[in-house]
Amino acid sequence: MNPFIYAEDKNKRYHSWNYALRQEFGSKIFKVVIDGGFDCPNRDGTVAHGGCTFCSVSGSGDMILAPEDPLPVQFNKEIQRMHKKWPHVDQYIVYFQNFTNTHAPLADIKARFEQVINLPGVVGLSIGTRPDCLPDDVVDYLAELNERLYLWVELGLQTTFEDTSRLINRAHDYQTYLDGVAKLRKHQIRVCTHLINGLPQETPEMMLENVRRTILDSDIQGIKLHLLHLMRNTRMLRDYHEGRLQLLSLEKYVEITCNQLEMIPEEIIIHRLTGDAPRDTLVGPMWSLKKWEALNAIDEELLRRNSYQGKFNVRKEVLHATNSLAF
Repeated sequence: MNPFIYAEDKNKRYHSWNYALRQEFGSKIFKVVIDGGFDCPNRDGTVAHGGCTFCSVSGSGDMILAPEDPLPVQFNKEIQRMHKKWPHVDQYIVYFQNFTNTHAPLADIKARFEQVINLPGVVGLSIGTRPDCLPDDVVDYLAELNERLYLWVELGLQTTFEDTSRLINRAHDYQTYLDGVAKLRKHQIRVCTHLINGLPQETPEMMLENVRRTILDSDIQGIKLHLLHLMRNTRMLRDYHEGRLQLLSLEKYVEITCNQLEMIPEEIIIHRLTGDAPRDTLVGPMWSLKKWEALNAIDEELLRRNSYQGKFNVRKEVLHATNSLAF
């Protein structure tokens, strides 16, 4: 018997994005990835130059089908591709993924978002951005969108450790992330935080601490756990060649991810547990190209442990410890 309540699949022991969307909308939903044409503040000189060291020239948009096309055309091409596998899906969440999708004047942001909001079947938006790109006028607009449709803001954090953040040229600190989450949650906007497992010089214990801090310090509703993909033509290649970066094995990644899932409260939605990278630009880990094998291995490890998301819920453990001290 599956002890985890947020699953309709007996093999799933975590609160998957697919399950959450089915509960929200009653059927399968496509998340349609498009490139909004935004830049990034640590690439264009606003806060730094060169971008994060793990980031390729195309940012996180390597898998986008037609990034140069107008937004409605991108949308239509992406859903045509998805319909080859799932022909009956007719509801969509548009995902502004690439670079920093609130890094522009408000008028430009509105013009791009509003192009897709009223496209046929669109029921929601997911907006990838950085916590240092949330000025008040933009947050007010996001609050308005949150009243109009299903909205997520995905905040890139990647690590809670300042030394790692400087090493990867993140160009914002942890407090900026905490402030960004607080600004969004003031308007009840759903927040999904991105963390990367396998960053240079981070130990498995640090990766667990990244999750612990994120859960305890910020009011988030979703989390993405990414595997670090080492890509060609990135600054991180130097860390790899100079011995500051060791790529995770599949076995170690599964172990770390399952340990993290056990810490995460069961109501928090797991938007992703690994990721995709183009074969022709990926340096490693090469096992990541077989994404479903990794996801299946996570399912199997949780089953082997007789475990599930939230088994060692860090919020409940802290509350229990606090109550014990009170007596």
